[in-house]
Amino acid sequence: MTRTDATPAPEREVTDAAPGHGAALSHGLKQRHLSMIALGGVIGAGLFVGSGTGIAAAGPGIVLAYAVSGLLVMLVMRMLGEMAAANPASGTFSVHAEKAIGPWAGFTAGWMFWIELCVGIAVEAIGAAAIMVKWFPSTDSWMWVLLFMAVFCGTNLAAVGNFGEFEFWFATLKVAAIGVFLVLGVLAICGMLPGTDAPGTDNLTGHGGFLPNGTDGLVAGLLASVFAYGGLETVTIAAAESEQPVKGVAKAVRTAMWRIALFYVGSMLVVVTLIPWTDKSVLQGPYVAVLKYLDVPAAGEIMNVIVLIALLSAMNANIYGASRMAHSLVERGEGPRFLGKVSSGVPRRTVVASSAFGFFAVLLSYWWPDTVFKWLLYMTGAAVLVVWGFIAVTQLMMRHRMEQEQPGRLVVRMWWFPYLTVAALLGILCTLGLMLREKDTAQQLYATAGLTVALALVGYLRQRATARGRN
Repeated sequence: MTRTDATPAPEREVTDAAPGHGAALSHGLKQRHLSMIALGGVIGAGLFVGSGTGIAAAGPGIVLAYAVSGLLVMLVMRMLGEMAAANPASGTFSVHAEKAIGPWAGFTAGWMFWIELCVGIAVEAIGAAAIMVKWFPSTDSWMWVLLFMAVFCGTNLAAVGNFGEFEFWFATLKVAAIGVFLVLGVLAICGMLPGTDAPGTDNLTGHGGFLPNGTDGLVAGLLASVFAYGGLETVTIAAAESEQPVKGVAKAVRTAMWRIALFYVGSMLVVVTLIPWTDKSVLQGPYVAVLKYLDVPAAGEIMNVIVLIALLSAMNANIYGASRMAHSLVERGEGPRFLGKVSSGVPRRTVVASSAFGFFAVLLSYWWPDTVFKWLLYMTGAAVLVVWGFIAVTQLMMRHRMEQEQPGRLVVRMWWFPYLTVAALLGILCTLGLMLREKDTAQQLYATAGLTVALALVGYLRQRATARGRN
């Protein structure tokens, strides 16, 4: 059973660094910040836009695909929450992997996550700039990219509370938007919205049935949905700088189930119930398609604003998450030491380094859009699954150790351990195997595997060199 008597933050010590190795990070995030970061973390631009690809592949079966992938994500978050609540650290799963498996594992998982977030910064900056250029045709994309990078780099350089405040309002707007969408959708499904008739199950069972493209379509929808959940890990990074890290992590993990069910599965059910999955407008943007079906004025522009907010929120969160992960790695001797300085509770050098890498990736997309940047995307295509794999293996190895070393401190416990941990690990491996079925996802898998092996090799050689130095 899960304990509910979470203890205050002082009971836990953040263990990113050895004692005296560097100045400590601040604890400037309030509980309201952490709560909204947890809520907003599951609402990304991929949900508003990318879900159309999944619907086109799986039809109404996209609801099942999101439910299955959501279950996997929920198990991963539960495992991560167990470790993070027992030992809050800005390096989160990288710190835990280092303790359970070895320094090479912490190095690999941490830098893989950092690269993933930095490439994400570039993708989000490009997407946000594209929306701004539509609104202001006389401007160039690079102007907006430079502006967004400067704003959010500056925000993260100032104080962690600034990041928290930005994310609080971004997340509030995203949650409000998806909430309004769900309310309108449910009213329309029930025939209670003026000018609409209840569609019944016609769109769920017609047009080829619930699984019009069979299991192949379901698999494609499953792969599309898995990658939409990326970003949930940020809340465990932010928890280490909150006023009450244990309480914050425990609350975020415990509410993961209803958040996934409501935001992802619920919204997909609304879309495929109201509109035929064969409608071409769904592929371009399922949420816009529904709003237009409901005769909402300026539906397209409303969604552009919401997607812009989601992209900027993701940029802000990724700069924060990347900088904290890099700082944790540097503090543990797994990165360039000159980046380790902390000023006023902020690791400003890793903030700049993470922002610079993201901005450089944007430049690569302009110079070589079909070569270098494409391969950057490929290399991180399955990175989230690699990170989840490290989390599952780490929790499997650490549970008994935590029970022995920290008796009574497991505020959050993984359900039915070790059976559901093993099931989650098998699910991750199966998903990686399913990526081999399609040429595009197979290329992503090969590229990510190459990056993982390279990082693991560097990490292992560093581990051996450190061991020899001690001897």
